[in-house]
Parts: sequence; C-alpha cells; structure tokens
Amino acid sequence: MTTYDDEGATNHGTADAQGIDTGRRSLMQRALGGGAALSLGALGGGLGMAGPAMAAGGDFPPKHPNWRFVFINHVTTNPFFVPTQYGAKDACSAFGCSFQWAGSQKSVASEMVNAMNAAITSKVDGIAIALVDQHAFNAPVERALEAGIPVVAYNADVSDNARLGYVGQDLYLAGKALGQRIASLVDSGDVVGFIATPGQLNIQPRLDGARDAIKESGKNINFHAVASGPTINEEFSRIEAYYVGHQDVKGMFAVDAGSTEGVAKTMAKHGLHKKGVRAGGFDMLPGTLDAIKAGDLDFTIDQQPYLQGFYTVSELFLYKLSGGLTGPANINTGLKFVTKDTVDVYLASKSRFEGNARDQKIIDRSGPIATS
Repeated sequence: MTTYDDEGATNHGTADAQGIDTGRRSLMQRALGGGAALSLGALGGGLGMAGPAMAAGGDFPPKHPNWRFVFINHVTTNPFFVPTQYGAKDACSAFGCSFQWAGSQKSVASEMVNAMNAAITSKVDGIAIALVDQHAFNAPVERALEAGIPVVAYNADVSDNARLGYVGQDLYLAGKALGQRIASLVDSGDVVGFIATPGQLNIQPRLDGARDAIKESGKNINFHAVASGPTINEEFSRIEAYYVGHQDVKGMFAVDAGSTEGVAKTMAKHGLHKKGVRAGGFDMLPGTLDAIKAGDLDFTIDQQPYLQGFYTVSELFLYKLSGGLTGPANINTGLKFVTKDTVDVYLASKSRFEGNARDQKIIDRSGPIATS
C-alpha cells in the first residue's frame, strides 16, 4: 500500500460567518442593499450586470484534520493510473489531506475486497474504488457507509451499487464512439477488439458499445473480441500472436491502455498500416502517442485519468468538510479523439496531467482551442 501525504500543506483559519442571517430573504436584502456587488461593467465588460454580494469569509479551506483517503485499484502498477495518482496527490496538496494506493495488481476482486476491508477496519476518512465487478463490492461499500465512511467510485461503476458518486468516463458511450470510428475506417472484413480482462466493468462496456455501433452501421464487418491479459507484457505477446495467426485482419483495436499500446507495437513491427490495416484504441500511454505520430495508429481516445484522481479526492474532501451536505456527484471525465492532426501538443507537453513528468508546472498554451 502506497501512501501519499502533503507535508507542506497549510491549513487556513476558520471562515468567519458572524453576522450573516441564514434566511434567504434577509441575505438577499443585505446583498442588494450593501453595495458590495461587483458590476461586470467595472471589469471592462460593459454589460451592466450585477449579482448579489457574497458574505465575507475566511480562506478556503478552513482548518481541518488531515483526512486520510484510500484508493482501491484493480491494476495498481498499470501505467495508465500514473496520472490518476498525480491528480489525487495534487488535490491532497491543495486541500491538506492524504491518500493511499492499494488493491490488486492483476484485477483479482478478492484482493481488492481485502484491501477495502482493511481500509474500513483502520477507519479511514473516505474510500475511492474502481467498481470492476458487478457484485463483489456491493457488501463492502455498504459496510463502509454504515461505518460512516463515504465511498466514491472512479474509473468503473456499477449502477445499483450504493456508492455516493462516480468519477469517470461513460464507458458504454465511449465504446459506441469507438465502434462508429471503426465503421468509418473499415468497409468490410474481420476486425478484432482486444480487451485485457473480459467482463470487468472498466472496459467490458466499451467492447459492448463498439460491437453495437458496428452492428448498427450495417457494414459487413465481422467483429471478434479477444482477451489480451492484465499486464503489458502479456498484452503485446498475445496481440502479436493473434495477428500472426490472422494475417487477413482488416482492423486491430483495443478498449484499454495496455492493449492499445500492444496493438501499436504489433502494427509497427509488421508494418501493418502500410498494408491497409487500421488501428486505434484508448488512453495516452507514451508508446500509443508515438505510434499515432508515426502513423501506426489512426487514433486513441483520451478519458483524462488525471481528473479521475483529482475530482475523486475533491468529492471525498468536500463531503468531509461539509458534513455530507455536498461533494459526491457523477462526473463524466470525457471523451476526446486524438489523431495525427492533434497528437503533437501531447508529445510536446510533458506533464503530470498525462503522467509523463513529475514536475508541477504550468503548460503554456495559446491559439484556438480544439473541441474534438
């Protein structure tokens, strides 16, 4: 179990709310009559708009305990989650809390349950868990909530689980977007979709969505799902072995980070893009980005893993700070296609946001903002 703590965080003084009438009518009267509202016109906007003034208060956050959160992960050493850990660490640094990284290296649900039970026993202040199994975590989540420990899902979700919120991509819709892109690239023939661990809820919905979108396209595409394994080395060897035995394949795609990088390596090693094979997948591993630049992959899909750490800590922290009045919510961390036309900015910018640099720094950007 890895612990991340913000040793240099400063806890600010408690916000002073003295003299504020809690009634809405009284607050509005004070705001409209107090002369503290700021007109946008004063900022040069010239809109002449003003809103009710906010009551004066102290710095945020107010003084609070060093709340301790635990992330339960299904592949604790997978490089996809490096930016997730950076996001969690940065949020802890901003808010003055800490987190631990625990779970399983190879998607073993029982190991994740054991890690979660240990967190409950040690009375942590909040738990984040990737709900990769339909049923295994229902009882542990309920035990945590009964013990007064808030639980937020990240990266993978189960709709009927009692968790308080979910931070991550809409996985099925992301899969449908993948399938639609496949149908736009391949007219007919055999197409393979690699999945690290079939049935796991962080990636299976993507495969399902891709299959459904290809079917809806009406094209004569034969879509085959193939398990590639939970570790990077396994994925590459199985993907290459599949190609060697199926050299008439028209497209090679993947629904997870490691498999996508494995597809990229196979495509490059055998020069498949020049042979007309199309390829793509998910996430922003360095090998994937390099392959897009080199023309071996057509695209990858960014789901912003940094936000899955930052937003999750934010939700747990706000829950504790507000006594449960605010915090947990469902947050879709998005879907963005990265292609050869847009990959350069990712390759030029080494940052914690993509997990390829440790330094905390501002990434200077100027010019038009891309929307896709």
